[in-house]
Amino acid sequence: MLTAPALVSVCLGAVRVETSWRDIEARIQYGYYTEDASALRSLEDTVAADESHDKLHGYYAALLAWRLAQLVAQRPSAAPGASAAQLAQRCVSELDEALAVAADFAEGLALRAACRATQAERTHAAHAARGLRRDVGRALRLAARNPRVLFIDAMSDYQLAPELGGNKERALVKLRQAVAAFELERAGTEQLPGWGAAEAYELLARDLLDHGETLGARDALEHALLLAPEFSQARRLMAQIISG
Repeated sequence: MLTAPALVSVCLGAVRVETSWRDIEARIQYGYYTEDASALRSLEDTVAADESHDKLHGYYAALLAWRLAQLVAQRPSAAPGASAAQLAQRCVSELDEALAVAADFAEGLALRAACRATQAERTHAAHAARGLRRDVGRALRLAARNPRVLFIDAMSDYQLAPELGGNKERALVKLRQAVAAFELERAGTEQLPGWGAAEAYELLARDLLDHGETLGARDALEHALLLAPEFSQARRLMAQIISG
């Protein structure tokens, strides 16, 4: 049995580990929101230095690669020497390792699906889309109410071409479910991983605009910017709506 001081030390150690990953997540998200690829690249060594190599190590290494892939897809010069497809594959590889030791990690399956969605947009479309659907299906069976799982499922429907299984009508329904799930999560205890609410509202706004629902899109963007005032994509979309 552990002595009281030893037990306190173990508990504090666990808190420090969680706080570390929470801080890493916040920094990844801020770099993504502000479109600061150099800040994201500076985190690569920090994540790599973690020696735990547990599922969260692989998860956050993957999240970092995915965020860089998204920025590079928008602006190739953001990360010289690495294409969006290569970064998305790095994300998939990190999660392959994490899921090899934690096969029922629904958050990991969903994030791997997100990376495969980026791959499907860039290269190897059909193969990536099939893997994406397998991952999303399993993640939903494991965690049907998880907001990030719901969001990535909706995001995949929005991003994929119809011939790869995408469907923006279906995405709109799923995005409404995702933002409702995020609101429930935010009303409870803080989660880790905990990202995604602002992105879900921003994508909901895009899908609403696609359906001609400008007022609804503006309301969704207000929610996104309340959660992440520095979210550059949401700010640009709001400016576009305001300017008409």
